Amino acid sequence: MEEQKENRPIEPGHVDEADLAWTFWKNVDLGGGVKPNSRLDGQEDSANHSAKSCVSDFSDPVYKEIAIANGCVNRMSKDELRTKLAELKLETRGVKDVLRKRLKNYYKKQKLTHILSKDSSETDAYYDYICIIDFEATCEDGNATDYVHEIIEFPIVLLNTRTLEIEDTFQRYVKPEIKPQLSEFCINLTGITQDIIDQADTFPVVLQSVVDWMRQKELGTKYKYAILTDGSWDMSKFLNMQCRVSRIKYPRFAKKWINIRKCYGNFYKVPRNQTKLTVMLEKLGMSYIGRLHSGLDDSKNIARIAIHMLQDGCELRVNERMHTGQLMTVSSSLPFEGAAIPQNPQLKN
Repeated sequence: MEEQKENRPIEPGHVDEADLAWTFWKNVDLGGGVKPNSRLDGQEDSANHSAKSCVSDFSDPVYKEIAIANGCVNRMSKDELRTKLAELKLETRGVKDVLRKRLKNYYKKQKLTHILSKDSSETDAYYDYICIIDFEATCEDGNATDYVHEIIEFPIVLLNTRTLEIEDTFQRYVKPEIKPQLSEFCINLTGITQDIIDQADTFPVVLQSVVDWMRQKELGTKYKYAILTDGSWDMSKFLNMQCRVSRIKYPRFAKKWINIRKCYGNFYKVPRNQTKLTVMLEKLGMSYIGRLHSGLDDSKNIARIAIHMLQDGCELRVNERMHTGQLMTVSSSLPFEGAAIPQNPQLKN
């Protein structure tokens, strides 16, 4: 097959994209470059202008090489993708679209390293840590539209973005004020019992413990960090509602966050109905570990997704924020600005 492909006649002035892709992978140096003296267009120098015209949208030759590699990756079968990823010692789990994205981003990162290294601030600007938070709140079977949810579990998973490991966790249960008696539906859903809640502190006390823990980790002072959630509700609804119930100001450190569902959908180009926690795990070739709807277990599993996305080349960045009590979108063109220094809870005036 290779011989037939190599000897296929090429019309004058025409460069076949498949030939470009195949020739690229024949010559590619998996260490991050292209073998010396190799022709990316598979032709002699006299035909070089044809290859240039084929990729005239890219001013730097590195983008031409990336485009050629992408064309080749698009034509690979799932088994071929897994074989190539295994050769590169990369994760081989996941559906075909995920594997394709992973391989493309690996090569893109390899080729762009020398460009990004010219400006060290580009890489130094990223968050040192990501705090994954997934609240559990009071609920009933068939909640009314005006139902007031109160937070009953406040978990945090601390993800080190350099090592891509979970460095620590935090978990506190919270005693609700409006409805201190949990519904059977809520107990069965979350696994949080009435006895656990009866012995817990109120939200302002727990929030102070959160702030103390974050200070101990030097978040916002020594280390730049960001909050990450599975959707918008944790901050825009549950925390917002809880602060009103507890008559305290909304904490500044939680005013902006990474909505991983948005990041996942945009990065892997999948519809919104494929961004639920268990579905994201499945698409990445993983299964849920722990008890579903346990705040801490949910947070740990969200962290696993975040780790895979970072490994695949996704730059998880803040994309939502609260402004005057309203949920707003944050532009992806803004720099990596870390979350605020944690401050003690403050009563509303």
